[in-house]
Amino acid sequence: MLTKLTSLSVSFKEMDTLYVSPHSDDFRSLLALIAAEFQPSSRPRIITEDLPASLNARSRPALVLGAGEGHTVLSGASAVAWYLACQGKRAGVDVKQQSQVWQWLSFADNELTPVSCAVVFPLMGVMGVDKKLQQSSRAEMMRVLKVLDQALAPRTFLVGESITLADMAVAVAVLLPFRYALEPSDRKAVTNVTRWFTTCINQPQFLKVLGEISVCEKMVPVTPKTNAAANAKAANDSPAADSADVTANGPPKTEAQLKKEAKKKEKLEKFQQKKEMEAKKKTQLPTEKKVKPEKKELGVITYNVPTPAGEKKDALSPLPDSYSPQYVEAAWYQWWEKQGFFKPEYGRRSISEQNPCGVFMMCIPPPNVTGSLHLGHALTNAIQDSLTRWHRMRGETTLWNPGCDHAGIATQVVVEKKLMREKGMSRHDLGRENFIQEIWKWKNEKGDRIYHQLKKLGSSLDWDRACFTMDAKLSFAVQEAFIRMHEDGVIYRSKRLVNWSCSLNSAISDIEVDKKELTGRTLLPVPGYKEKVEFGVLVSFAYKVDKSDDEVIVATTRIETMLGDTAVAVHPTDPRYQHLKGKMVLHPFCDRMMPIVFDEFVDTKFGTGAVKITPAHDHNDYEVGERHNLAFINILDENGLLINVPPPFLGMKRFEARKAVLQALKDRGHFKEIKDNPMVVPVCSRSKDIVEPLLKPQWYVNCSDMGKQAAEAVREGRLKIIPDHHHKMWFNWLDNIRDWCISRQLWWGHRIPAYFITVNDPSVKPGEDMDGHYWVSGRSEEEAREKAAKRFNVSADKVTLRQDEDVLDTWFSSGIFPFSIFGWPNETQDLNVFYPGTLLETGHDILFFWVARMVMMGLKLTGKLPFKEVYLHAVVRDAHGRKMSKSLGNVIDPLDVITGISLEGLHAQLMDSNLDPLEVEKAKQGQKSDYPNGIPECGTDALRFALCAYTSQGRDINLDVNRILGYRHFCNKLWNAVKFAMKTLGDNFVPSEKAQLSGEESVSDRWILSRLSAAVGLCDAGFKTYDFPTITTAIYNFWLYELCDVYLESVKPVFNKAEEDSSGQRQALVCRQTLYTCLEVGLRLLSPVMPYVTEELYQRLPRRQPQSDPPSICVTSYPDTKEFCWHSEEVDRDMEFIMTVVKTIRSLRADYNLTKTRADCYLQCIDSATVSLVQKYSLQLQTLSYSQAVIPLTANQPVPGGCAVAIASDRCTVNLMLKGLIDVEKEVAKLMTKKGDLEKQMEKLSEKMAKNDYKEKVPVKVQEQDSEKLRQSQTELEKVKEAVDNFRKMM
Repeated sequence: MLTKLTSLSVSFKEMDTLYVSPHSDDFRSLLALIAAEFQPSSRPRIITEDLPASLNARSRPALVLGAGEGHTVLSGASAVAWYLACQGKRAGVDVKQQSQVWQWLSFADNELTPVSCAVVFPLMGVMGVDKKLQQSSRAEMMRVLKVLDQALAPRTFLVGESITLADMAVAVAVLLPFRYALEPSDRKAVTNVTRWFTTCINQPQFLKVLGEISVCEKMVPVTPKTNAAANAKAANDSPAADSADVTANGPPKTEAQLKKEAKKKEKLEKFQQKKEMEAKKKTQLPTEKKVKPEKKELGVITYNVPTPAGEKKDALSPLPDSYSPQYVEAAWYQWWEKQGFFKPEYGRRSISEQNPCGVFMMCIPPPNVTGSLHLGHALTNAIQDSLTRWHRMRGETTLWNPGCDHAGIATQVVVEKKLMREKGMSRHDLGRENFIQEIWKWKNEKGDRIYHQLKKLGSSLDWDRACFTMDAKLSFAVQEAFIRMHEDGVIYRSKRLVNWSCSLNSAISDIEVDKKELTGRTLLPVPGYKEKVEFGVLVSFAYKVDKSDDEVIVATTRIETMLGDTAVAVHPTDPRYQHLKGKMVLHPFCDRMMPIVFDEFVDTKFGTGAVKITPAHDHNDYEVGERHNLAFINILDENGLLINVPPPFLGMKRFEARKAVLQALKDRGHFKEIKDNPMVVPVCSRSKDIVEPLLKPQWYVNCSDMGKQAAEAVREGRLKIIPDHHHKMWFNWLDNIRDWCISRQLWWGHRIPAYFITVNDPSVKPGEDMDGHYWVSGRSEEEAREKAAKRFNVSADKVTLRQDEDVLDTWFSSGIFPFSIFGWPNETQDLNVFYPGTLLETGHDILFFWVARMVMMGLKLTGKLPFKEVYLHAVVRDAHGRKMSKSLGNVIDPLDVITGISLEGLHAQLMDSNLDPLEVEKAKQGQKSDYPNGIPECGTDALRFALCAYTSQGRDINLDVNRILGYRHFCNKLWNAVKFAMKTLGDNFVPSEKAQLSGEESVSDRWILSRLSAAVGLCDAGFKTYDFPTITTAIYNFWLYELCDVYLESVKPVFNKAEEDSSGQRQALVCRQTLYTCLEVGLRLLSPVMPYVTEELYQRLPRRQPQSDPPSICVTSYPDTKEFCWHSEEVDRDMEFIMTVVKTIRSLRADYNLTKTRADCYLQCIDSATVSLVQKYSLQLQTLSYSQAVIPLTANQPVPGGCAVAIASDRCTVNLMLKGLIDVEKEVAKLMTKKGDLEKQMEKLSEKMAKNDYKEKVPVKVQEQDSEKLRQSQTELEKVKEAVDNFRKMM
């Protein structure tokens, strides 16, 4: 029968129908209905009418599978319930458990049900009352219940660790006695049955069918409830139908009531229409505001030349007037990818061939499949891609390997929320297989988005080698890693206290627990609770000593756990408690007697020196429990509901029980006091739930030896961690490492390849779940069975296996990522060439989550370090220094910075997220505050440059998105400089075959080439030491302040005079070669950081060797200090002096408003060397300072009258001739007016600040602003007076 019914276990179709009795006390139908509630996918349709004659079914309940001629009918409570339980995986996890369930099903049918009916039916009037028979039946019922009570003494449920059909059948069999026959004294005689029954009927599935159950207080005749099928209907009908039933069954409504309802309905419809219109408008807003004012100002230019995907972009048409990211970033990436520039094979016959330049390999920290990238990921990718491109341009065999992480907990949470939001279903409703299919759909959607973002960021990843941690190749490696480590004894099975997240229904590792420090009483939000929960208080209460008037006062921060107390501990030497040796205390809420144990772990100075012991829910108490052989009573189920506790606490949520227990202690006179208490609260970093210590059998990794090896690798210098201030944390964590719990109670992830062994041989005793000897790992069930047979010396046919339902911690697969991506354990070409890798670059926040585990597992499984260096970048925070958080509204999609987005667009993204409505509103306010006008279009290059430039801020980066816009303006400056330079070079310009000095360079040429060489040196050193701010600063300064502001301006006269004579032409030619070198090398320097704009501009430049030069800047050689070795400190020093003089002249011109007028400039020099220097750079001085003429004077030579004077340096004084250029009297009059205005402003401000109540009434910020205004006015007044004096000297 068992096998036959099991074979019928196929998925329900929509037309499956369950026929049940309408009677609320028909326990046979109730059993079927409860079993149906545990059905994970679609439940059958419930019908309370008589069965059609065509079904040939004798009785209800009956289950019709399918429809039409081919349907199958199951009838009878046991058959139907067994089928439904198999569907819901509630019939036992293996053959042994299934046999036990069937045994209890038989017990319910043959032992319990007959005596229950014999006792209860007379009370219900179903059969005549025979008092003698009733009494004997009652005695027999109590005998059977005591057998059940004995079986339940050590157990929470009848079979296994959760509800099965055994519990359903037996609970339903005793339902009528509990309702109508078992008085309080009877229930006290079978306390274990009462505790178990109360636990069962408080399960959600029982409650849905049975509702709240009232137990018997006195056995008296009862009136049976006919036609009470509401509970059965509830499983089938909608709320609307229920409402309709109530209306139909209620009293008829008056005409006035009907009119009122009609009006109300009309109003509701109008309100609904209004809401729909508003919603429609909101959805239209983003499309209406596509073209934003910022974009207009910045100039949006698009690339419109038809270019098939992967073909080279048109680089012949003229450059647009200004830089536009949309134009620049079009088409290049697809071309780079199609050309194979990102593959290590590019430019070589085989990756195995020796490359004298070396090999560079780095794997991406795989982003989670759950969602989109944020600016933290963008920082990681900007740095990693810059490094990858730099190594590639150096000629190394370069691989940057992409990948995506399956993110077990995070993915399951996201998809469960999505499922509930969109379909109103839980994963249990869907079933494991279907739920995993939903996640794969999610992965295909989100995985593509992540890769799209990475491509948009310009990431030069080898996409042909992209990996997903749930791919077959990586899954095989995960399985192999587990098996090898299990066989070595590094992975082992143990039942210990784990960190349990009730909201995730899973264990989490120590490093996924945030320790929240509290100074005292604090209310914290907890998932699943509307009101905040109190923490940070110490509750004292008393336990009464048995057979004595004494009491022992204990204190706890988790008062609800006292329900699981099994002892009180005191210190062996504490004189206060010596008289209590061998004594017991009484639990106030149950009959539990608890020993007073003496243990040295107790601190005599803390509280009363007596400590309550809850071995199953506290790490310290666990150890005390082990030492003193105490009972371990688990009072929490996986959802945080109380079990194994007396009413009224049974079934309560843990923090609701906290209040209830406290009140009950007060009511019974056990409560003593409550006071503030500084404490640390463990919070799940994933779900923000309060972590509970819970006893669970789990798989662990012994990390002691692996941790020691990982620490030694850094101590011995074999592994470098940069910056080295992370060493202290590294050693501290690894030297004190705890074993790693790798079991996760999830459905999504790598299922653990371990099998529990049951041997069908009397010579082998049955094993316990936590006994590692009864677990075997295998690459297949066949392999595992062979291992098990060998271990127990039996034939394979006697071995039954049950695979562990749990999956591995996500970080387990991430830990082997550096070699699993190359096909390990198979010896592949990629594994031989690219493992170990060169570098691991990531954020310091996952140093232990990921980096340490990769090092440990790499050493354990391959005998090699997975990489030679670890570079840890800063963590990105917002402009206010806050961590990026969806609920704060400050998580920014890099694509929104690249393309720009309106404020409405940012708001719309929140509506698509998984945030609660309250969090959405809070996030909207954050967005409105930070981005009142949205985010302007900045482009990929500006974003990358900004992120690299920001890495100088230490451990955290406070990133102001608006500052990135400044680097977009830098791109525009670059664009205009190259456009101007190309115009200057001319269409017929041919660069020399090699960048070298001709010996005819002017002082400007020599200076700019010196600065170029300095920039090359700084970039080279910066990349080698991961000093990205040095790189960005060197490039920025060279392009903006040296090439554009100085060199291009200073050489304009050279090109203007080029046609005057042959000397001028020659000088212009040398100048053009210098300019070309600066452009070409400057773009190559910038290319790793800004790949798009440099490619666009580089393609417009002529080539030195058109036949052999690489097709793209990304595979052109990076400038090297050996080639660009023209740095001259003397030339730099001279030009620095000249620029100081230029700035002084410009400052004087600004002071006297000489915007267009050129004036003569007399430079009084301290010595002849300075005079010579000024003469040497006279053209540069004249050009850059907009002077009519520059005349050097020695210290003894007189300066003509009518000059404004300023000191440039200790070597030179600037004298700017103003006489004859300006109307002195008019200028003096203007200045005197300004002087009067300034004096009035200062007087008014001084009077305001001098008032007696100024400091008390005026805000500090306003006081600071007033002081600054006064200081600025004073400075301006002094300048005006000085200018008036100078003008009067000319009059």
